[in-house]
Amino acid sequence: MPFKQRDDIHLARRLWHFFGVLFIFTLYWIVTPNQAIGLALGFSAFMITFDWARLRNPRMGRLFMWIFGPVLREDERQRYAASTGMMAGVTVIILFFPKTVVLLSLLFLAIADPAAAFIGVRYGKDKLIGNKSLQGTLAAFAACFLISLGFFSYMDLMTERLFIACLLAGLIGAFSELVPIGKLDDNFVFPVLSALLLTGLYYVFGALGGA
Repeated sequence: MPFKQRDDIHLARRLWHFFGVLFIFTLYWIVTPNQAIGLALGFSAFMITFDWARLRNPRMGRLFMWIFGPVLREDERQRYAASTGMMAGVTVIILFFPKTVVLLSLLFLAIADPAAAFIGVRYGKDKLIGNKSLQGTLAAFAACFLISLGFFSYMDLMTERLFIACLLAGLIGAFSELVPIGKLDDNFVFPVLSALLLTGLYYVFGALGGA
């Protein structure tokens, strides 16, 4: 089977996603909790409002396409952009989950999500759910396992049971990237579901005390 073309992989979109979420991660790391909440709510409100307006106003639509056109999928031209759903999901986890859970969820979102998309588009031939493939899901698992290994070691979390904690975190990341929830955008589902399940993992392993 021939490889997909770079246009199918949409490299610009993957890079936009990676660097955008990494910027959010860095900002969240350095600001206070109240500042993080204010920034998340403000930026999320701006994106939702701008996206809503461009779908109803042709002039706003042209401005939106001029700014974001290179990183949009074709089907996003007539509906809310994936970045809007992602920012809403990021805002939810910042509002409701502990800092160490949010940080790991953001790393999953920044790295595992585009890795799964890249591998799924280029090599995914065994479909699991919708357009999600076994190969993409395995890529998400490997990425989340390695991310967790570095994160838990650096943060000194669950180090006495590091392998099993990373294994479970990898499964959480892969599951969160794979499963759809109703008609919710998967860019919203992934960070929220991974944060929810990671909170359960932290609780079981007694790692919430310093979160």
